[in-house]
Amino acid sequence: MPSATRITTLFLDIGGVLLTNGWDRQLRRKAAEKFALDHAELEQRHHLTYDTYEVGKMSLDEYLRRIVFYEKRDFSPDELTKWILEEARPYPEMIRLVKNLGSAYGLKIAVVSNEGRELAEDRIERFRLGEFVSFFIMSCFVHFRKPDEDIYRIALDTAQVKPEQVAYIEDRQMFCEVAGRMGINSVLNNDFENTKKQLADLGLVL
Repeated sequence: MPSATRITTLFLDIGGVLLTNGWDRQLRRKAAEKFALDHAELEQRHHLTYDTYEVGKMSLDEYLRRIVFYEKRDFSPDELTKWILEEARPYPEMIRLVKNLGSAYGLKIAVVSNEGRELAEDRIERFRLGEFVSFFIMSCFVHFRKPDEDIYRIALDTAQVKPEQVAYIEDRQMFCEVAGRMGINSVLNNDFENTKKQLADLGLVL
């Protein structure tokens, strides 16, 4: 059944929705193999410090110094950074869907995402997300991370909408649950056709 309140706004995650995930578990494993790193040590150091990077309190260079370049390597920070950035891939079907929904319904479109600054800025520019996204509510910019409710409150205040006016597309179940308890219409994105159906149930049909 379509939503009784008209949806005026889309909140979108980036990794797992518009693009492949950034520096996630799979990519860290791939990096460990490619650059001959101790994967267990990389994971341990990552989990101890990544939150600080993701909320904008540390540069990517400093983060990589803590997890990789605490000892001499036969590759440079620039080489690793370039490789990480170039691993990102778009989900063209989802980007096309979001653009078409935005045009058809005059929707405000906001990104609500956990991302470090350098990764965020590269992905926004590389995939031209600013061409269809109006607001970027990202952990590195606002200094809160999902699932902290404050990042959603900032997004609602920035877009000047009520929770029930929002459809939030997200690939993490917990984040959907947290936003849902705030009254935001959460759409768990784990299958493109199912995502389209959930959006149609909210009245967003193409």
